This record gives sequence, structure tokens and C-alpha cells, in this order.
Amino acid sequence: MIDRICAEFIDRRHEIQATVKTLYFGGGTPSLLLPEELKQLMDTFRSQLNFSDLTEITLEANPDDITTNNLKSWHELGINRLSIGIQSFKQDDLNWMNRAHNVTEAEQCVALAKEAGFHSFSVDLIYGLPGLTLSEWENHIVSVVNSGVDHISAYCLTVEDKTALQNMVKSGKLIPANEDSQSDQFELLVSTLTAAGFEHYEVSNFAKPGAYAQHNTAYWTGQTYLGIGPSAHSFNGHERRWNCSNNQRYIKGGDSGWFEVEALGPKERWNELLLTGLRTSFGVSLQQLYTISEPTAAFFSTLNDFKSAGWLIQQDNRLFLTTTGRLKADHIASSLFLDA
Repeated sequence: MIDRICAEFIDRRHEIQATVKTLYFGGGTPSLLLPEELKQLMDTFRSQLNFSDLTEITLEANPDDITTNNLKSWHELGINRLSIGIQSFKQDDLNWMNRAHNVTEAEQCVALAKEAGFHSFSVDLIYGLPGLTLSEWENHIVSVVNSGVDHISAYCLTVEDKTALQNMVKSGKLIPANEDSQSDQFELLVSTLTAAGFEHYEVSNFAKPGAYAQHNTAYWTGQTYLGIGPSAHSFNGHERRWNCSNNQRYIKGGDSGWFEVEALGPKERWNELLLTGLRTSFGVSLQQLYTISEPTAAFFSTLNDFKSAGWLIQQDNRLFLTTTGRLKADHIASSLFLDA
């Protein structure tokens, strides 16, 4: 697999036209890789790229993989930011989610990483969990804030089709939180993190000033990126490409149909701009939107309805979600989509 990823990168190096500013080892679970495997990847990237403008190298890591030896290896390889999937500080939740780490590891991982010389962290949390009380959720948030991280990503639990979670819900083993509970937990998240000095710069993401995730911000603001490996997505400004998720088919490569490409027309570009841009504090430029396609009367009617409802505001020819609107971000964006 590692050899194949390196080979794909070398084959596609020519697709990178802009200066490379970020590198992101995403999941799967890249923290499971042996130090020598990560070194092979980094050596390949260094042989093909100029790292002089590369300021952020992130590794997604599980708390149970954050050991002294691993941290030392990651730091020596040049990784300077960790994205840690803590998810919860409640052992029962970690158990049914089949997380490999325990509460003690969740509580200690950031301190251990700091001792190893890391200074930039993002921590993932999940709200809307079955049985999660407001006081428990507040304790989770406060625990992360007190750990001294500069970035927090918090996502609402979603029940996906054909998953173990869906089976547990159907069988009555788990009862998901209702919308009112999810809204209460989201509002508590926003108020607690804002009071702690975090900026709410994307619906699910909060950062201390100057600590925005550069890599993810590139996605949200429509910049180009190259994705390497199984299931990886790429975007070059006018088309999107994604690799297959089947490991064996990916490793085989060749003519086995291991990737697909989609050309993006006005509809796709319009809709993506709204879907990603409205979720951020940067908003959506109406001027940029209107260069893609001419807005319809229905668009203006829906837009005015959302403004009147207090979900959207317009400033300097840009659209922004209000605090209330962020609870309905996907609904608002999809209601403003271009149909054809």
C-alpha cells in the first residue's frame, strides 16, 4: 500500500500547479503506520516537492497511538500538527463506538504530545450522543479547553444507513438525541468556546486566533488540492477526482477503474460554493456566485425569506449565516441550490 501511494504521487506530481502550503495525513488511521512507513511517504514527498512554503503538516491520530516513541518519530519527520480523535470522555460512549482508546488515554494524550514538542493540536468531539446530558457535554468541552489545544472540531452524531449504529438504534439498544437536545448542545458548545477565546470560523470548527486549520480552510474556500491514496479526493478548479475505496483495486491500479473524474458545470460549482462557504465565517461572495450563473427569482425569494427569519445576513455583498442559521446550515444552502 505504501509503495502504491508513493507511486501514485510521483505519477501525479505534475498536477500540482500552485505552491504547496499544507500536507495532511488523513484517515483511515494514519497513526497506525510504522515510523519507517511514514518516513517512506515523507521522503517521497520531499523528493518531489519544495517544502520551503509548507507551513502545516498534520497527522490524524488516535489517543491510543500517541506514545512517547511515536511522538518522537512524528516530530523528527517534520509533522507539526496533530488532529486527535478523542470524541468523548465517557467510557460507555467510547465502548459502543468501538474506539480503541480509553478515558485515561483521552485525558493524557495532549499533555504527552506537548512534552514531545508539539504545539498545534486539533481535537475532535461528538455531541448528540445517546444519553449524553448537557452537564456531561459541558465537562467534555471544558476538559478539551483546559488541555490547552488551539483548535476543536465538534460534530453532531449522524446515523448512517447500513451501519452498526443504525442496527443498534433499530433494535432499541441506543436512543439517539432528539433535535432539541442536539440544538441545546450545539448552543452550549458555541457559548463555552467563545467565552474561552475560540473563534467559530466554520459550523463545526473553532480555533484560537491564528490557529485556523490551513488545510481544511483551503477546502472550504475553493482552493485546489491533490489527494493520494484509497478514497482520496482531488480538486483542480474545474473537475473533481476520487480514488476507489477498495484497497486491492487501488493497489492493482492500471486499467482496473481505480478512480473516477467529474467535470464541474455551473450547477455543481454554484452549489458547492454555497454548501461550503455558508458554513464558514468568511461567508459567500454574491459577486462570485453570480459569475457562475444568473440567479433566479426563486433564489431571491428564498434568500429574502431566510433574511426575514434571521437565518442569513448580507454585508458588503457577502452572505453569512447567523448563530441561529448555523443550526440549519445544510438546509439553507440546499434551499438556495441551482437546480439545473
